Amino acid sequence: MTITSDEFRRALREFPTGVTVITVLRDATSVHGMTANSFTSVSLEPIEILVCVYRSALTNAYIRDNKNFAVNVLADDQERHARYFARVEQSSEAAKSLGIEFQSSERGTPTLAGSLIQLDCTLANAVDAGDHTVFLAEVVGLTARPGPPLLFHGGQYKRFNDPVRNEVL
Repeated sequence: MTITSDEFRRALREFPTGVTVITVLRDATSVHGMTANSFTSVSLEPIEILVCVYRSALTNAYIRDNKNFAVNVLADDQERHARYFARVEQSSEAAKSLGIEFQSSERGTPTLAGSLIQLDCTLANAVDAGDHTVFLAEVVGLTARPGPPLLFHGGQYKRFNDPVRNEVL
């Protein structure tokens, strides 16, 4: 049986995921980001994650060049962030007009203000897989707060209606 990429994409739309934005320095003064839901934890010893990035995406080249990037898990009020970083064209003026603000980790890696989790990562390995690159990275810094995440399901952004957890992460 042959499966088409469209069939595969339609099927996986039924798998709900959290929404992340990968942030990386474009140059010394500007930040580039990419909305991604192909992200997962990999290991606790050492602490590692992986993220999959389309091979011809700008983010792919920036991660390879910089070796440092952040994974930002979005809160349920950050849909505008997800939509903005899904675009190819990005400008600091457009980001500012949408209320998108950047912070820096202790190492200077750009992160998104207001996100639930900010993982400061150092590239450990890159493996080409089909039309994507699987980036394995060591998590060297972490900021987290409780709250409801932004979700993606059925091709739409959704909110998680469960009560907010009050424990410290």
